[in-house]
Amino acid sequence: MDDGVQSPAARDPDVADLDIAHDDPSSTLLDLTSYQLHDLDSVDLPPYLTELDLTSNRLSALDPRIAHLSNLKKLSLRQNLITDAAVESLSTWHAISGLEELVLRDNQLRKIPDVSIFKRILVFDVSFNEITSLHGLCQVSNTLKELYVSKNEVTKIEEIDHFHELQILELGSNKLRVMENLQNLANLQELWLGRNRIKAVNLCGLKCIKKISLQSNRLTSMIGFESCIALEELYLSHNGITKMEGLSSLVNLRVLDVSSNKLTSVDDIQNLTQLEDLWLNDNQIESLEGFAEAVAGSREKLTTIYLENNPCVKLPEYSAILKQIFPNIQQIDSNVFC
Repeated sequence: MDDGVQSPAARDPDVADLDIAHDDPSSTLLDLTSYQLHDLDSVDLPPYLTELDLTSNRLSALDPRIAHLSNLKKLSLRQNLITDAAVESLSTWHAISGLEELVLRDNQLRKIPDVSIFKRILVFDVSFNEITSLHGLCQVSNTLKELYVSKNEVTKIEEIDHFHELQILELGSNKLRVMENLQNLANLQELWLGRNRIKAVNLCGLKCIKKISLQSNRLTSMIGFESCIALEELYLSHNGITKMEGLSSLVNLRVLDVSSNKLTSVDDIQNLTQLEDLWLNDNQIESLEGFAEAVAGSREKLTTIYLENNPCVKLPEYSAILKQIFPNIQQIDSNVFC
């Protein structure tokens, strides 16, 4: 977006040439971030480039010279004016078929572009567009390790069955209602599904996942995480959860965020000996009676706890009680201790 401050390139196109010309001639990275370029006509594209970063410009078309950068591994077109028509040519650019990272985040795409030509792609980012369906992902290479499709209009998880190497899947801020078709993602480490319309947890048998976010959905239950024994971080804030359950097997959990729900007590975490961060703020927990027993496993490890905006924080000795329970506590709500 235009913040009213012109870059040197916007004031004088020749300045862009001068800046680029003074870059290290041996560098294989060309970073043109925030030059406000409408095209690359004034820019030299050396044939040895391995990385081309065109973030935050005003490009509405792809320069055909990019098609000849046979050593290119990373191409970022983040935050431009790229449309579906503008990226159609990508599917014919055989010389750059070795591309490993393609970023089309924050543009004007309405569908998944055809990137089937990239047989070694590892990172594919089409977040912050206007994509309504994941149709087209079936043509993306099974080498993919990171897929980002957040902040779009997607309604269904599909065409991801072949991503056996996928480690990160980001589908936050869409219109998803059901967790499905995840069963083949055996190597998935991180699953981000915040700000959707999901009502129930279904991890389709995934057991190796380490980070899960289901913040700002429509969950009323925590059932569904029991088999995720490798889980280290779980984010469930801003839902309608009424009871903490299904957590006792998650012995590797380090971060648990169940803030802004409808909890009245703390349960099922006494076995979590690795827990470091516990977020319980903005719930309906009335008392700290029995709290020490409920968090017995994490007494030594826990360093951060949030309980603000619960009735129990009005107790006169609220902080003193928590400090007594957790000898190594470093933060209680917004209060940080040296």
